Amino acid sequence: MAPSKDQVFAFRLKPGEDLKAGIEKVVAENKISAGWVATCVGSLTDYTIRFANQPEAGTGNGHFEIVSLTGTCSTNGSHLHISISDSTGATIGGHLMPGCKVYTTAEIVLQATDRFTFTRENDGSTPWKELQVKKND
Repeated sequence: MAPSKDQVFAFRLKPGEDLKAGIEKVVAENKISAGWVATCVGSLTDYTIRFANQPEAGTGNGHFEIVSLTGTCSTNGSHLHISISDSTGATIGGHLMPGCKVYTTAEIVLQATDRFTFTRENDGSTPWKELQVKKND
């Protein structure tokens, strides 16, 4: 068995870039089949977040700090959650959707491994496509 290859991808998104699209671009360009968010800090001017148990995303604009970003990412589909806070510290969070526009910066570090492949499939446990983890030989 060959040694596994773990990788780190550090990058910055600039003002006006879409946070989710920027992450998906790095995932696609590097053919990441099993990755996760190690850290992210930055700010947004616009957000699009799908809140818990809601069919449609909520949107807003202003100035927001990214206080957390977490989740799994793969060329087979990603599942990312974000928390943001406004100028009073009020914080909201949920599923990261397209439409989160970077204000000043988004500094992101992704980690990935070739030990696994992440896919998203209906497995009958929920109505949604859920994470399936395949161990690679």
